[in-house]
Parts: sequence; structure tokens; C-alpha cells
Amino acid sequence: MSNVKLTENFIKDRVKLALAEDLYPYGDITSNLLKENKVITAKLISNQNAIIAGLLFSKHAFKKVDKKIKFIIKKRDGSLVKKNSIIALVKGKANSILIAERVALNFLSHISGIATKTNQFVKLAGKKCKICCTRKTLPNYRVIQKYAVKVGGGTNHRFNLSDEFLIKDNHIANRNIKRLILSAIKNKKGKKITVEVDNLKQLDEIMGFKFNTVLFDNMSIKNLKEGVKIAKKYYETEASGNISLKNIKSVAKTGVNRVSVGSITHSVPSVDLKLEI
Repeated sequence: MSNVKLTENFIKDRVKLALAEDLYPYGDITSNLLKENKVITAKLISNQNAIIAGLLFSKHAFKKVDKKIKFIIKKRDGSLVKKNSIIALVKGKANSILIAERVALNFLSHISGIATKTNQFVKLAGKKCKICCTRKTLPNYRVIQKYAVKVGGGTNHRFNLSDEFLIKDNHIANRNIKRLILSAIKNKKGKKITVEVDNLKQLDEIMGFKFNTVLFDNMSIKNLKEGVKIAKKYYETEASGNISLKNIKSVAKTGVNRVSVGSITHSVPSVDLKLEI
């Protein structure tokens, strides 16, 4: 699995693109009406309990608009905050702060939303079962979303298609599963191999081959438990498919090593934040 790192240059580039989108072609025509443009201090506040993540995106949004703005962090990434908590203070010219406000909040609320939802899954799954994200991410925002998962206590699954072999149902539909596994073993070159099964008959077919992980997809709790019992002596085990906060405890109790949850990146609500002047 690839290491997910957010460099300062990466953050600045994404912020630059977001501001350009918001300010094209004539800038903030409303905030520019503020003729006096006095220096103010604004409070960045959470309207709900949440795990905060993405503060550097907010900071650089304000700094990109006006280098003189001071962004004073009160809660670090990974902090659990209560409703009405002050996350940061923003001090500078009123119109500069208002120009950057929406971009700063959009980044922070989205990244915090992923971290918060991930943390909910992590707590329910317990210490013996890892919560992983998937490749179901917004195009060009995968690094950001996978960073948020890590802040929330989750684990990053493969970052891209080159990270490991993952033999899934659509591959199997086009070639015999055993031949696929043998080809992967022949070409592995240090890469891990995961094989997906959706029933116990498929599991029986692949037992004995030298690969790393069995991925149980969309299986009932009863069959998943039986599958884990059969496979765990020989392989790492993973579950996926229709995983929710309602069933994650039951899935984790089967003894599976990790659970992949697509919804923590593709369907997560943003954290409700506000900038109060």
C-alpha cells in the first residue's frame, strides 16, 4: 500500500485551483464593496461534534488571498471537537478573509467529514479489525481523502492499480480464477495478491494457492464467519460490500482482519462549520 503524504506544495496547488474556480473572472465583486476594509478577527467554529482534519488547506486559502492574514490554530488535525468549539482564529482585513472564506471552509468541512465518519467505523469495529478506504474517491482528490481516513484512525487500502493485484469478479468473468491467480503469482515482483470471492464454493477453489488475502464480498454474516474460519490460518482476510454503521460490529465479530468501506470517501456528509465575525 502506498504511503499517503500531503506536501505543502500539493496543498498550495489544490488551494490555488479552488480559489481560481471561485474568483474567475472578476473576483469577489461583493466583498470588494467593503471600502473601509478594517482589520477583524473571525472565529472558525464547528457546529457539531467532529474529528477535525484539513486545517492546512484552510490556512493556505487565507494566506493565498492575503499573506498578512494570521491563521491561529486552536485545534490540531485529529482533534475531537465538541459542538461550538473554536477551531481557529483568523485575523486580517475583512474583505481578504471573506474572499477566502468559502474555499477554506469547503476543504476543512469535507476532509473533516471523512475523518469523522471513519472514526465512527473504527470505534465500532474495535481494535482487532482495521477499517480501510477504497479507490472510490473523487478524481484528483484521492490523496486528500485517504489522508482524511488516516486522521480518522482508518487504514489506506491500495492507492492505485499498481499497488497490488486485486482479482475481482469482473476479472474472473473474463478468465478462469485459477489461471488468474497463477499469472499474478508469476508476475508479482514483490506485489501482494488479493483474491475476491462471493461464496464459499469459490473460496474452496482457491485454497492452497500462494497469495496474500481473501476478500469476501457481499457475503452474509453466517457465510463470512465460516469463510474466515476456513481461510484465516493461511491468508489475511478482508470483507467488503454494503458495510454500514449498523452492521460493522457484526462484520468485525466474524474475526475478519480488515473491512473495506467505500462510503467513507464517496458518500460522506461534510462537517458543519462556520466562520463567525
